Formats: sequence, C-alpha cells, structure tokens
Amino acid sequence: GEEFLRPLVLRQIADEIGVHESTVSRSTANKYVELPTGVIELKKLFCSGVKGLYGEEYAAQAIQCKIRRLVAEEDQKKPFSDQALTDLLSQEGVLIARRTVSKYREAIKIGSSRDRKRMYSEERK
Repeated sequence: GEEFLRPLVLRQIADEIGVHESTVSRSTANKYVELPTGVIELKKLFCSGVKGLYGEEYAAQAIQCKIRRLVAEEDQKKPFSDQALTDLLSQEGVLIARRTVSKYREAIKIGSSRDRKRMYSEERK
C-alpha cells in the first residue's frame, strides 16, 4: 500500500534510458495509468524521498500515510505535537525534521495538535 512506497525521481528514469530529465517529464505529462486501486496520473509515480535510519528511503506519500495513521491512533485528550510525531516516526526508522512533519501534516489537511484538541473536545459535546 501507500505506506510502503519508495521514492522515484525523474533522474533515475532519465539515466536508465539515456535521456535528459526534461524529456522524461514531458513524456509523462498528461498521461495516466490504470492500477488495481484506480487510475492515476503518471506524474504521481515520481516523488521525492527521505532517508531512513537504516539507509532505506521513504516516499513523501508513505510518510504522510504514516502521519495519518499516527494521528488516527492518538489520544484525543492529548494529541501529538509535530515534535512527538517526529519522535514516533524516528522510532519507525524514518529520520525527518519537525518542520517537514509540519509541512506534510498541513499538506494532508490535518490540523495542529491545538486544532485537533479543540476539534475533539467539540465532538464530545
């Protein structure tokens, strides 16, 4: 699933087939692929990555999926801060800065710990 994606950059493909990165970029523009999970744009297959603790790399989408999972499992009375999420991810082998966690959290439309705490308390009323 998405949590196990590995990064793939245009440069890797370009080097493999002996062309410039821009050629690969133009070739994949406005093209789609059908997967068992649905149709996606080919460009979605290319993503940056983050180094792991043991040398492996994680795709940005995989880290975002891990953040979603951690937030879904958190104690609603005491939501995880970005630093706590960073620490939990490092326990899973993902070395990532707190500000990157914040950026990824915002990208997947998850509020800050303060916003989530407020949201959870309103849900209980």
